[in-house]
Amino acid sequence: MKKESKASILLGAAFLMATSAIGPGFLTQTTHFTSILAASFGFVILTSIIIDIGAQMNVWRIIAVSEKRAQDIANEVLPGLGIFLAILIIIGGLAFNIGNIAGAGLGVNVLFGVSPEMGALLSGVIAILVFVVREAGKAMDRFTQVAGFVMIALTIYVMFTAQPPVGEAVVKTFVPDTIDILAIVTLVGGTVGGYITFAGAHRLLDAGIKGKESLGEVTRGSVTAIGIASIMRIFLFLAAFGIIAQGLTLDPKNPPASVFQLAAGNIGYKMFGVVMWAAAITSVVGAAYTSVSFIRTLNPMIEKYHKWVIIGFIVISTIVFVSVGKPVKILILVGALNGLILPISLGVMLIAAYRPKIVGDYKHPKWMTAFGVLIVVMMAAMSVYTLYNELPKLFA
Repeated sequence: MKKESKASILLGAAFLMATSAIGPGFLTQTTHFTSILAASFGFVILTSIIIDIGAQMNVWRIIAVSEKRAQDIANEVLPGLGIFLAILIIIGGLAFNIGNIAGAGLGVNVLFGVSPEMGALLSGVIAILVFVVREAGKAMDRFTQVAGFVMIALTIYVMFTAQPPVGEAVVKTFVPDTIDILAIVTLVGGTVGGYITFAGAHRLLDAGIKGKESLGEVTRGSVTAIGIASIMRIFLFLAAFGIIAQGLTLDPKNPPASVFQLAAGNIGYKMFGVVMWAAAITSVVGAAYTSVSFIRTLNPMIEKYHKWVIIGFIVISTIVFVSVGKPVKILILVGALNGLILPISLGVMLIAAYRPKIVGDYKHPKWMTAFGVLIVVMMAAMSVYTLYNELPKLFA
């Protein structure tokens, strides 16, 4: 493999994972919790970044060294476990994708004034075209990179316009006034929960970047992906905090739109349309690709026609949104529920790391295992707490 093309694939995989995470839910969750926690939300972001890196490094390395997809690894750990994991991922991915399609429709609505349903249909067609072209993998990599750069650039502009008190944000990141467990679980779930952490790892596997000889590049790619998502999160947080610090109130019905509008007027509102659409459409592509990658190896027919199964996944998501509409608070709920999947999926990967029939003579770093086990225990405890104490309040 040529050096240039390998570097391009690694960057493409990083952007696929990052842009899968940066969807409508990501925008909504970040601005929603900033409006509640203000500068102290910086602590939530810092905590989630540390957890995200630990989870993603473990998962990407184990998938690369085993040269198997996550569901096949899980089936080797315990027969049937891969099917159970695939079902969890598919359900979470479909729920997320309905929200992603809704976000894409909203972005088109803001930009061109057409109905969100019509915008969703147009966006669904564009997402399908990415997989219809001859070299779908290369098209997907390029598409997510361009859209990712556009999102980050526009958000940086709005952040500078909002003029946030950066000093206060830095202080509260390390000494918060309050610690919000629901916010941490939701952010981690929305960044590396469910299908998202596997998006880049499965893409690298499909592109042939695997085995012990590729571990250095895979590890760097996993951290790069979290870095891209985290940069976007930090800039969006600072933009929202800048608005709040001025004494302005975010619209609870659409917090991210009001950040852009209050910071930069009608131009800012149009910018939000671009960011929302780019975030949503890349998440549609990432969710469909990765969710279907979890069932590809379970049936030869799915493997043979996987591209058409991906297209079907996008069609179903679009039809559900156009028919039913976007459920209230679904994006925060799905982020929290995806946080529940992470301890299961990461736990399975860590067990697999010590099965020679799966990883051969590979020795997983002890510090990485300890980091992973700590994350599994923390996320399991915080997820159970959230399930019983916080989510009922959210929907009260």
